Amino acid sequence: MRRVNLLRSTPFGLAMTFGVLFVAAFLVAGAITYRMLNSGLERQLDDTVNEIYSAIASTYAQNDVEDLIAAVNTYSSLRSPDQGVFLLSDANGKRLAGNLALPVTSEGLSSIGASSLGLPDGHSYRVRSGLVGGNRLVVGRSFAEKERLGEILLVSLGWAAGVIVLIAVGGGAFLATRAQRRLDAVARTMIDVSNGELATRIALRGNGDDIDLVSEKINHALDRLSGLVEGMRQVSADIAHELKTPLNRLKMTLEDAAERTERGEPVGQQIADACMESDQINATFEALLRISQIEAGARRARFQSVDLADVMSSVTEIYRDVAVDAGQTLRFVAVDAAGMHLMGDRELLIQMFVNLIENAITHSGTGTLIELSLVRRDNLLLAGVADNGVGIPTAEHTKVFRRLYRLDKGRTSAGSGLGLSLVKAVADLHSAEVVLEDNQPGTRVLVRFPALR
Repeated sequence: MRRVNLLRSTPFGLAMTFGVLFVAAFLVAGAITYRMLNSGLERQLDDTVNEIYSAIASTYAQNDVEDLIAAVNTYSSLRSPDQGVFLLSDANGKRLAGNLALPVTSEGLSSIGASSLGLPDGHSYRVRSGLVGGNRLVVGRSFAEKERLGEILLVSLGWAAGVIVLIAVGGGAFLATRAQRRLDAVARTMIDVSNGELATRIALRGNGDDIDLVSEKINHALDRLSGLVEGMRQVSADIAHELKTPLNRLKMTLEDAAERTERGEPVGQQIADACMESDQINATFEALLRISQIEAGARRARFQSVDLADVMSSVTEIYRDVAVDAGQTLRFVAVDAAGMHLMGDRELLIQMFVNLIENAITHSGTGTLIELSLVRRDNLLLAGVADNGVGIPTAEHTKVFRRLYRLDKGRTSAGSGLGLSLVKAVADLHSAEVVLEDNQPGTRVLVRFPALR
């Protein structure tokens, strides 16, 4: 069996697709987080600058700039220029206090580069400038802390994305390998089946995942295939066995006719016997062909609403006199005959009940009561044909539906062993279930039809 390249396998492709989508979602979430954090830090920086500006400005008294100068010097001495900048200048631009060499003429909050403030190139600053008692007060904070936190976040997101990619690739390879092993098991099973090993089945894990469900469906299909193949083998063997006797009788009859012809004796009876044997053989093949056509489902196109109670009542009326001639009693009992409709082929349904009644008349013996019954139970129509005759052994209940299977192994009684096979084929066509039950005494054939809603 040709091995599938793991990188080109469907499970690995799905795992990688999921990994890429997860990484993309992570990056989008990271970008949003970074944006929100950046905005939050900018607002916090503005609040800090405003608070310091207000605190310094509050030290100013009317015509008293000394306290203001002292406050600016105190703040500037506590921070290096790369952390915070301060400047107090008079109306002429002369510096009175602070750690800035260049004046700031803008009003309110603004972002200014280090070189514009007379500082070495580096971080930008968030600066507030305003007049306090005719003097210009400048307070600023560096963006260094915000940029440092942003850098930490970006690096963290980068490492996290890398780890996620590694986990996605590794996890995808692991999961794909496990899934591929199970798919390979499915492929091996199909190869074994194609090589004639029809008993091979896919092992199930029992965890109810999609592969298990598909494997279970495949196993059911293989069970059905195995049953059909076994049925074909059995039919082939049964046909050979069933037709061997009539063909031998036909050959012997024709040989006898040939000998009589040579002797100049009449051969009318032999020809009649040969025609009868030929008709019986033809009838067997026609019945087999009819069953095959029914199983193929071609008649399903003729389905329409059928009153099952009317079908069973009509068949009972037709065969009541036949049963009387055989010393038997035939009757039909329906519980509330209204609403006994189903979707089906009326002709085939009539043929099914005819076969059941003829089978009961032929094999149940004189003095037998044959009763047809029909009752609706929920969404099912339960149709039964029961007799109190000799019955069918329980061990034979499932075998009698096989084509050409007969309880009379010696083939001395009339019939071809296809009556119940046709019943089973018609029931399957109508999605019905047919079972044999012990009627104590006798046999009861029960057919469960889905009712027409």
